[in-house]
Amino acid sequence: MPQVIAGPIVRKVTSTECHIWVVTSNADSPKLNLSANEVVVSGNCQRETIRVGKYAFIHLLSFTSSEPFEDTARIGYSLSFSDDAQQASWENEQRGLLYDGQSSLCFHYTEAPETILHGSCRKPHFHSDDALAQVDVLHKNAFKKQNDFPDLLLMTGDQIYADDVAGPMLKAIHSVIDRLGLYHEALEGAVVTNTNELATHEHGYYEREQLLPQIATNTVLSSIFFGAKKKPVFTSVNAQNHLIGSAEIIAMYLLVWSDTLWADINIDKDGIPPKYHAIFDKEHEALNGFVKQLPQVRRALAHIPTYMIFDDHDVTDDWNLTRGWEQEVYGNPLSKRMIGNALIGYLLCQGWGNAPKKVAPLIAKVQESMGESGLNSHDEIIDELLDFDQWHYRLDTTPPIEVLDTRTQRWRSESNMNKPSGLMDWEALCDFQHSIIGKESVIVVSAAPIYGVKVIEAIQKVFTFFGKALTVDAENWMAHKGTANVILNIFRHYKTPPDFIILSGDVHYSFVYDVRLRFRRNSPHITQFTCSGLKNAFPDRLIKWLDRLNRVLYRSKSPLNVFTRRRNMSVKAREPSMGYGELFNGCAIGVLKISQKNTDVQCKALLSNGKEVEFPASKDD
Repeated sequence: MPQVIAGPIVRKVTSTECHIWVVTSNADSPKLNLSANEVVVSGNCQRETIRVGKYAFIHLLSFTSSEPFEDTARIGYSLSFSDDAQQASWENEQRGLLYDGQSSLCFHYTEAPETILHGSCRKPHFHSDDALAQVDVLHKNAFKKQNDFPDLLLMTGDQIYADDVAGPMLKAIHSVIDRLGLYHEALEGAVVTNTNELATHEHGYYEREQLLPQIATNTVLSSIFFGAKKKPVFTSVNAQNHLIGSAEIIAMYLLVWSDTLWADINIDKDGIPPKYHAIFDKEHEALNGFVKQLPQVRRALAHIPTYMIFDDHDVTDDWNLTRGWEQEVYGNPLSKRMIGNALIGYLLCQGWGNAPKKVAPLIAKVQESMGESGLNSHDEIIDELLDFDQWHYRLDTTPPIEVLDTRTQRWRSESNMNKPSGLMDWEALCDFQHSIIGKESVIVVSAAPIYGVKVIEAIQKVFTFFGKALTVDAENWMAHKGTANVILNIFRHYKTPPDFIILSGDVHYSFVYDVRLRFRRNSPHITQFTCSGLKNAFPDRLIKWLDRLNRVLYRSKSPLNVFTRRRNMSVKAREPSMGYGELFNGCAIGVLKISQKNTDVQCKALLSNGKEVEFPASKDD
């Protein structure tokens, strides 16, 4: 058994603090030691641990330095175990995480980041290379030159796909659950009574929609979408292998963050119905490519402060899209448990490292409830998670970075349970406005683009009018009148920061918009950089037609602009150096370069094959 089975991943870093996320196969929590210029950094180390299986322990190691870190200076860090054999095992394992010439793992902090990486939507079985591996290439080159290190990485949603899982990945998940002894759980209102039955059930692979909750179509919402006596509670079209238990969620995270466990996983077709063998083989081929790049991903994440926020696929497709969706999903004990399990996984593997102090009460409750065979108060923990409203967070950099929660603070429609909810409600938007008022500049992370492609939003609006919001995934900022008006008024407020950068993902294509207010002399300079996905893409032929339609129907002088909510704003697209029109379609990670001396904002997409796509600003900007 490897000593460290996932991580270390550098998480929140400030001028005096750093937090390292790591998963070990034994209870011995390692001590975190820091050094600068080969001199030991004095300070205090704290260790928190949550056991999730017989041989699986998630740790967050926190170090508070006695003196501030030197700006942009590389800080070395090491993990030390009290047992000599465990320490020797870790030192041997650590070699694969070091770059040429390195003697220890390291990171740096800067109050004024100039190179920010961001990306979203990383589906392991998508047939393309993983753009997240390019972070490793950037670090490899930086170590050679001893400069040009990226400052931080923002992962803007869909870090895992809990609702869209390949058959071979599900096989690997069950292998990890058995090997690590991850805790199973009893289920209420399900075909199976315990999650330990899932791996051997006749519908356990490619037919899980038959295990998921189904209810009578006794509502208008149900009859519109399904027109049958029974309908699935979840709206994901890829729910054939939807993750159910918390053990499956935890195993998924371990397998997408680290290559360590993959070495001893043997994926076979036992239990796979013959009619799915062809799709299984195709997914297996794609998954092999994903696993091949995991050493690069793991090494990169060990050297850069990384922050994350959820989007729907981290939990399930269309998560909280409409009031009707929420009523049906949270009204069923199994679907509510599945949402809660995904949030437990997010808390332990993503949210914990973003803002440790904010989630400390949740972590304490999980620690108190965790027994020898799992959570003793599983439903109570899930209720706490569903009531929690502090998933958003802020980085006190220059400019400050505001990471928005656009999933759990929805502005629900009161007139129709079938209409899309606003991505943030009035109170959350007011809190956001209060936090940015008076600032010179700000960077905002929103999983969904605030300024979307107009023709796509128009199509979604038409489908929503006919009660088909779920059909076209109508999740955009303009879909809800209240949310749209408030967010646009924030940009129009006279105390809004003059320089505004929005980073987003979600949509599976990339574009850059420069936005100005019409009829106003001192308009804020708003740049939105959407880059998606890391390992996912839009159907190429379809995006070409949508891009062409958007340029024809919504050109700058088109009368159709009058009917959009953004009619008082000038939205100019930056044309990509590769591809076509305004949109670029391909797996990529965004590279944002900002200058602290002026308002220059440079945007480029680093593709999974190593090529670069520039989005140059027009001369009049």
